Amino acid sequence: MITYALSIFLSAFLLFQIQPLISKTLLPWFGGASSLWTAAMLFFQILLTGGYAYANWLVRLPGAKKQTLTHLALLAGSVCLIAALWLFWPSPITPGSSLKPVEVSHPVAYLFFLLTISVGLPFFVLSTNSPLTQAWFSRKFPGRSPYWLYALSNTGSLLGLIAFPFVFEPLFSIRWQGWIWAGCYLLFVVLAAINALNSLRYIPAAERADETTAERSHQKIKKSSQTYWILFSACASILLLAVTSQITQEVAAIPFLWVIPLSLYLLSFVLTFSDKGWYKRTLFTVLLLAATIACIFVILKPQTHFILQIVIYNFFLFAAVMICNAELYALRPQSSQLTRFYLLGSIGGALGGLFVNLAAPLLFKGYWELYVGLAFVWILLAFTWPRTSAPSRFKPGFVIVAVADVVVIVCIYFIITSSAGNLFVKRNFYGVVTVRQNEVGAAQQAANVLVHGTTMHGFQFIDPALRGIPTSYYSKNSGVGLAILNHPYYTSGMRVGVLGLGAGTLAAYGQPGDEYRFYEINPVMVDLANGLNGYFSFIEDSPAQNTIVPGDARLSLENELSSGMQHNFDLLVLDTFSSDSIPVHLVTRQAFEVYLQTLAPDGLIAAHISNSRLDLRPVFWQLAEYYNLEMAVIQTSVEDANPAAAQSVWVLLSRDAELLQNPAFVNQTDSLTGFRRDIRLWTDDYSNLIQLLR
Repeated sequence: MITYALSIFLSAFLLFQIQPLISKTLLPWFGGASSLWTAAMLFFQILLTGGYAYANWLVRLPGAKKQTLTHLALLAGSVCLIAALWLFWPSPITPGSSLKPVEVSHPVAYLFFLLTISVGLPFFVLSTNSPLTQAWFSRKFPGRSPYWLYALSNTGSLLGLIAFPFVFEPLFSIRWQGWIWAGCYLLFVVLAAINALNSLRYIPAAERADETTAERSHQKIKKSSQTYWILFSACASILLLAVTSQITQEVAAIPFLWVIPLSLYLLSFVLTFSDKGWYKRTLFTVLLLAATIACIFVILKPQTHFILQIVIYNFFLFAAVMICNAELYALRPQSSQLTRFYLLGSIGGALGGLFVNLAAPLLFKGYWELYVGLAFVWILLAFTWPRTSAPSRFKPGFVIVAVADVVVIVCIYFIITSSAGNLFVKRNFYGVVTVRQNEVGAAQQAANVLVHGTTMHGFQFIDPALRGIPTSYYSKNSGVGLAILNHPYYTSGMRVGVLGLGAGTLAAYGQPGDEYRFYEINPVMVDLANGLNGYFSFIEDSPAQNTIVPGDARLSLENELSSGMQHNFDLLVLDTFSSDSIPVHLVTRQAFEVYLQTLAPDGLIAAHISNSRLDLRPVFWQLAEYYNLEMAVIQTSVEDANPAAAQSVWVLLSRDAELLQNPAFVNQTDSLTGFRRDIRLWTDDYSNLIQLLR
């Protein structure tokens, strides 16, 4: 029994630790977009379904010997693959830099390709282990329920997730994490092979060629029950991915925030499948009602403190998935059909992932799948209430749930229709971009406002006399405005590189003879800045020579350097925010090495660090110390006299100390105090956003 338990625990631990590990490894290759996590989750859900389908097929093969040899061949194949990749990659599961995308016009497809060649086969093998081992356990102990092993599996998954941000990520580089994972995988293969061989011992010799008809016969299961297996699993999957997107879109695409919802999701399996009576339908219905009210509140009040938002969304997720998984467990079949049960459940999970990643972006203008999941769980609860409720408890509970259904659907309808007044809404892999018309400043001047997620990314006045004014975070008294207007080469042919395009506001500073080069990964931003529908005209109106380079800014700069293109930028602007989420790979030691190679010796770096969630000053202070750069922080408050300005924080960095002694900078510079300096220098292998939370 010990090998069964160890095998299941270790496979689950590795199965769910590889997900944040490989996602964090690939995150910089896709511009730091938080959507990478939900897309990766879809990939893993599809593979999990494939693993469960394989297990369901394998246990029905005629002859236990054939089953064992087939599985041993699969285990051996995965070991050979890991050994082969070890020769070419930094670790057997982390792809080499030669596979970095040159362009990301189809990010999901290329992400799936990278995941397939790096961890596809090992993940598939791990996903087969839980249902297979439980099936073999039932052969050895036909009178005992194997479902406690599923609870053990989810315990291992939960610990694997928690260990990543709290143990492995702080202590080991990505390369070493890859080696540790590969070593543990080899140990798992040994345990799985032992279990496969032991499975032959517990079938009488006469049955090895042909299992008994009783064992192979299909228990008659109601189609309605099988439908509910799929629906409850799909609902839980939609809620998991929707809540994760809601959190990471507005905070940061960091494994810690990925791990919290997934940990709660796994915990619900541990509690419901342990058969210890943790689930009380009435109690969790009340909790779901309270969580739903709180969830609708923060949706309507997006400026609610982000920690409270994280707590509320995760509280709602836990209450909802507890209901989904407990009702799923209540409909479980006998152990002879457990592989089918897991297979249909995983199909439901994959369908939920397909809905969030493929259907929702086509059907919805915003991240409305959270609303769909919220309504879905209430509808499912209403439909299943009569199935297991006692007659005396059926009517009152059903009435409450039915009323809640109606109220929730009505609230969601009004929330969705409230966004109908926007001029433009477009959703893609990199988020939701919105253009709306607002009245700005004390004079209430009409302006087109660019919004990414819930964060404003610039605006342009509609009045032709005001359209050329640089606005918002880029006003003339902002850090970047001062850097341009007071640069020694201003009006003398400046070379300016800008990482992050937005509405193209910085082009308003362009003078004849200037060269402005913008790097932008989001094609929607490129279209809007280039004048789509006439909302923004900064690029079109600028007398400078403006070039837009599509793709991830760092990868584009690296490719240009490798091809011999030396820009010698007089000013390099880092404005690479997606709402309040930070693309970490653009503020590491290796990233700054690239920036400094593209910067003129007397050039200046201006980094936009305005953020309501994170204080990035410690990161830039460490980078300045490492590269011996002078550093200044310029904060701009909102002034009624300047309706074009918005509150902003900019960091200025230069090799030339005299450049930052300009009185225009000195008079606006904050003292370098009030932030911690004990954090480690960020590298491509190490970063820790948790330390920076305000």
